[in-house]
Amino acid sequence: MSKKIVILNGSPRKKGNTSMLVKAFTEGAESAGHTVTEFFLDSMDIHGCKGCFGGHSSKECPCVQKDDMAQIYPAIKECDVVVLATPLYYWNMSGQLRTAIDRLFALEEGDGNLLRGHDRASVLLMAAEGYGFEDVLTYYDHLMEHLRWKSLGHILAGGNMSVGDIKDKPEIQQAYELGKSIQ
Repeated sequence: MSKKIVILNGSPRKKGNTSMLVKAFTEGAESAGHTVTEFFLDSMDIHGCKGCFGGHSSKECPCVQKDDMAQIYPAIKECDVVVLATPLYYWNMSGQLRTAIDRLFALEEGDGNLLRGHDRASVLLMAAEGYGFEDVLTYYDHLMEHLRWKSLGHILAGGNMSVGDIKDKPEIQQAYELGKSIQ
């Protein structure tokens, strides 16, 4: 059965190591017949959450702020799998991705929770210079628990300092296989 997959790509580099993981995952998922929509967050106009609790989940744009999250909300509401793709920055996800995740809260407000549960699943794709993924994995696990999403796995690619370092590493094939394995 074909799945709708949304990728939130939090890398600032369109051709960086994280984006190479995204490309491999996408190729695998599409080869299995899934539909993939990628949002390259760094090129989008997304503001930080105001914490105003003014969102209404049933509106086309559930947040009171009017920015490029309006493109992401409908895709998230309709998808089966959300892929969080990010470089590792200071033992966490990039600011681009964290900002988008914070803004998804609008889908939990007001007229019914359209984010939590709904048989959604998630994947985490990360590239980094080092190997200190423990803290971000703790955050990801807590996020999955809160959202009641099933984690389908993660690819954590350390040792990638320069753009392209990941090119011939096993994590590229692993990302492809993970995409292809989505059921």
